[in-house]
Amino acid sequence: MEVVIVPDAETGGRFVAEGIARLVELKPDALLGVATGSTPLPVYRALAALTREGGADLSRVRIAQLDEYVGLPAGHPQSYRSVLEREVLEPLGLGAEAFLGPDSTAADLPAACRAYEHALAAAGGVDLQLLGIGGDGHIGFNEPCSSLASRTRIKTLTERTRGDNARFFGGDVGQVPRHVITQGVGTILEARHVVLLATGPGKAEALAAAVEGPLAARCPASALQLHPHVTVVADEAAASRLELADYFRHVLAGKPAWQALRPFGPSDAPHAPRVATG
Repeated sequence: MEVVIVPDAETGGRFVAEGIARLVELKPDALLGVATGSTPLPVYRALAALTREGGADLSRVRIAQLDEYVGLPAGHPQSYRSVLEREVLEPLGLGAEAFLGPDSTAADLPAACRAYEHALAAAGGVDLQLLGIGGDGHIGFNEPCSSLASRTRIKTLTERTRGDNARFFGGDVGQVPRHVITQGVGTILEARHVVLLATGPGKAEALAAAVEGPLAARCPASALQLHPHVTVVADEAAASRLELADYFRHVLAGKPAWQALRPFGPSDAPHAPRVATG
């Protein structure tokens, strides 16, 4: 697990966006798993800017949804499909054909969950999954004590999560759905590369538990310790509870030049060691 500590959210957003651009250079039709909420917005803004300025060609990229509310009608402005259309697809110039997501309005929701698992596999799997982290350590909508081997399924939201998300529903927690479809922890761990973003002091305790704490279902994000290719990008506030923060800074400062593409290239990308010249 690589931990990158940045001064602020916008710096982190640019760092991740530039890394995604390098990945897309290697694999133009990469399948990007995307998250919603306020944390990844700087990434999406930076990606849109790179696209406008000609710094990245994302025209063949495909987008995979992490989770979705159950019970919101199609086209509801706060459905995650609608949010991603506004924040990701439209700014990047991508059409509906580039989008993969579960059908949260299906009559048979368990079947819809299985169908989404099949769709992800048929698409070749997620190349890079972008995640935020909840204040209680959840990733996707895998609330505390979720199975660390779980697959895409229906979950009941905690009242804490519903309260956190009420800001997107005019502050009315009663408007926040109680159920969601989410990729499971096991599904998330199958992505080739996972990038976890954390910003603000409210995420500090959860981030420390995920990165430095024990592997425990109480903090679903701790399951990322099992993944061979995880990059954590945290601002100073979110990193404030990390006991090994100085070590993480030291590692990043001493990163070998041949690892320049490593954070955002395929995990098995070939590299050549530096050769000393006289």
